[in-house]
Amino acid sequence: MAILRAVPPAPTAAVSPLAGYGILLGGQTIGKGRNVILSTLHKSLKEKVPVLRRCFSGATLRPICCSSATGDYPLLADARVIYGVAPAMGHNRESHPESHFRVPAIVDALEKMELDSKSRVNEVFQLQSVKPASLEDIMLVHTKSYVTGLEKAMDKASEQGLIYIEGSGPTYATSTTFQESLVAAGVGIALVDAVVDASKITKNPPTGFALIRPPGHHAIPKGPMGFCVFGNIAIAARYVQRVHQLKRVFIIDFDVHHGNGTNDAFYDDPDIFFVSTHQDGSYPGTGKADEIGAGAGEGATLNLPLPGGSGDFAMRTVFEDVIAPCAQRFKPDIILVSAGYDAHVLDPLANLQFTTSTYYTLASSIKQLAQHLCGGRCVFFLEGGYNLQSLSHSVADSFRAFLGEPSAASQFDNPAILYEEPLEKVKRSIQQIKHLHSL
Repeated sequence: MAILRAVPPAPTAAVSPLAGYGILLGGQTIGKGRNVILSTLHKSLKEKVPVLRRCFSGATLRPICCSSATGDYPLLADARVIYGVAPAMGHNRESHPESHFRVPAIVDALEKMELDSKSRVNEVFQLQSVKPASLEDIMLVHTKSYVTGLEKAMDKASEQGLIYIEGSGPTYATSTTFQESLVAAGVGIALVDAVVDASKITKNPPTGFALIRPPGHHAIPKGPMGFCVFGNIAIAARYVQRVHQLKRVFIIDFDVHHGNGTNDAFYDDPDIFFVSTHQDGSYPGTGKADEIGAGAGEGATLNLPLPGGSGDFAMRTVFEDVIAPCAQRFKPDIILVSAGYDAHVLDPLANLQFTTSTYYTLASSIKQLAQHLCGGRCVFFLEGGYNLQSLSHSVADSFRAFLGEPSAASQFDNPAILYEEPLEKVKRSIQQIKHLHSL
């Protein structure tokens, strides 16, 4: 497993608003304020000529490794999945559910199931290193006082080993938390760049997956919350609007907990549609059905609390009756996904009954939705998921869905532990949402 090494970011004032990564293909660079020259690319695609792929920092033009693990350089357009890994190994508290074991467990599963870049050279591509997000990137969502205050708090964390940055908890920080959180956000940004650039040369770009931590969807603009430090998906959404001029962003959050941070960041924004499915009454207690946005953004926030015990039937119905129609009406330029795997029946922090099969279906359906509505532009961001076995198996099956391969869920799911879903409650919840949002 390649571990990303944190690199100190350049001072904020020196970083261009368009700083990011371009993809060098056949000698031509695509993206971020540069002229797009496609003739060489189209010729390379047509002739299937292997070309060197490297990533460059938009601020310095310093090359960073973007190659496959084997040293081969498949065309970006040939890949079906592109992923980045930021395990934040220094950000850890003993016995805490949001631990440094989470991302390595996923990577190990991908390797064992031969779904990683080493096993699938032409289909699965891993970013080997990325530039951390700049402070400017982070402050597209978070206040300057929070960001600078957290950076200063690292001295205290170095002295004490571990501090709490959200009152008495549950969000903690170690001496590496600030820098590793910048790396996590940077992976999301790099994947957005790669997927958007690929969509310019192929109608079927790879689906991106940011295997990162700390997670982000609870982090509010003014501070951390619920294990989350920076709002990774919110930062990527603002970045894609600013750098790629993709105005309309559709965010799907299927974590078992309400993504209150993402919700708050875009509550009055009509150009970012946020839809969250989550267990009713779970942490943090927000995300009621009548929270639909405010001002110009009224109607662009959809919260669907699911009753405890909801499972595969509930989620399939919600996707078909609510999520897909909303996306079709919104007409997004890109779809971003807060992919929390803690709604799994085996997860210890909630009480829903999703299975590996549920997550396969979700991944497949979202990929198809992106292909139909926005040229296949879609990036997943890891959020929750605290049973290492169900987390890793479910992410692996999501990769299978992206690859268009059959699910292996039958090897992992145990129907005997499931119980009857509260179907009438689910139907009433869906009808309420359809009425509120005129679906």
